[in-house]
Amino acid sequence: METMTKKNKMYLAGEWVHREKTLPVNDPQDNRLIATVPAASAADMIYAIEQAKEGFRICSEMPVHERIAVLHRAADWINEKREAYAITIASEGSKTIKEARKEVRRCVETLRISAEEARRLNGETISFDQMPGSENRLGYYYRFPIGIIGAITPFNDPLNLVAHKVGPAIAAGNAIIVKPATVTPLSALMLAEAFDHAGLPAKILSVITGNAGEIGDVLVTHPDVRMISFTGGLATGKAIMQKAGLKKMSMELGSNSPVIVLNDANFDDAVESNVSGAFWAAGQNCLGVQRIYVQDGVYDAFVSKFVERTKKYKTGAKQSEQTDMGPMISEKEAKRVEQWVREAVERGARLLCGGNRNGAFYEPTVMTDVPEDCRIVKEEVFGPVVSIFKVTGLEEAIEKSNRVDYGLQAGIFSRDIDKVFRAVRKLDVGGVMVNDSSDYRIDAMPFGGVKGSGIGREGVKFALQEMTEPKVVCFRLTP
Repeated sequence: METMTKKNKMYLAGEWVHREKTLPVNDPQDNRLIATVPAASAADMIYAIEQAKEGFRICSEMPVHERIAVLHRAADWINEKREAYAITIASEGSKTIKEARKEVRRCVETLRISAEEARRLNGETISFDQMPGSENRLGYYYRFPIGIIGAITPFNDPLNLVAHKVGPAIAAGNAIIVKPATVTPLSALMLAEAFDHAGLPAKILSVITGNAGEIGDVLVTHPDVRMISFTGGLATGKAIMQKAGLKKMSMELGSNSPVIVLNDANFDDAVESNVSGAFWAAGQNCLGVQRIYVQDGVYDAFVSKFVERTKKYKTGAKQSEQTDMGPMISEKEAKRVEQWVREAVERGARLLCGGNRNGAFYEPTVMTDVPEDCRIVKEEVFGPVVSIFKVTGLEEAIEKSNRVDYGLQAGIFSRDIDKVFRAVRKLDVGGVMVNDSSDYRIDAMPFGGVKGSGIGREGVKFALQEMTEPKVVCFRLTP
């Protein structure tokens, strides 16, 4: 596919370039080679940063209407070629073709929202005369772009999560350098291709492919990079913060999402929503349902129905329209999940379905009676495994939901508005989805968490705030 890799080049400050040293891109389904991409050097990253200084000047001086037009043209390009983008996502990553198509639609929406929010990046007037002695002063503040942004993106949403960083950065007037996940770089390169065709001036955007150890530290530590926007694991996020120095940080570091199902919930809806929430993208989803706390009155029936529905979930070839779930991103990751499940079972957990691995494929897995100090309860499994627990009521469910060092999103199923609002107040998370699983998001909402789930917020409007700073202007009126 000609649009997949721009003939195996990377996008360096507006130019498509080869490198003699390359990295393979393999389909995790069968490990076949589908492409190679340049293995960039530290010198490449330094060059991208140097060019981005001029890119920042260019983008910050672009009229807002021109930034809006570029974003809309990029969105239109992706929409016109949406099936090619979906095939690429489904080839290099874990998503099925149906899941990939949804990601492409969301990417188009993310870029269009970025265009709309560019026109709404406003300040406001300030009443300086609220302070005695300042009666002869008036002024305002406005927001200005911060400069060069370094974006480090994960494999599980290789197109839309890149768009969530690139779209707001350009809308705000910044330059941005993207280091995509090593295993899924093609979708990010195709996003760069869309901006190239949209007429984005050179030097504003770079997508640099390569090993994190070779180029990641350069991006993170360089003093001219004023912000790091990172989506990935908690351990990597902590390491980045220790290295980065004095710069802004926006980090989404995953989760271990709980869902509460009370006796008065819409039972069938709760089952269906949580099966989808647990196994979307083979469970490799920061919002994925990992722990379900079910009130004792409906626990047995819920578990029975949940297992029955899970067994109907079709695992297989990603490009098939009939497949619900594809492989994990690698056999190594599938083996890790297999080990975590085995540990839990050896300690007394009941395996109700799943638990089998075939290469990178790991079956949708449901467990009960899992000891709460098992890794699969305390940490982010990032795989197709869900644990179900019986609770006596809402307070116990909230207390157990909050026990882990994550707090991205949670879900609650109940018809009792008082109980819902109590959960909203007490759940220690960045978002509560009512009568929905934790795995719900639109691209316009603020998105982020507390505790080990990160700092800052994404979602286009809120990313724009992160990627700008307020500047105060005050006039003293002379007599």
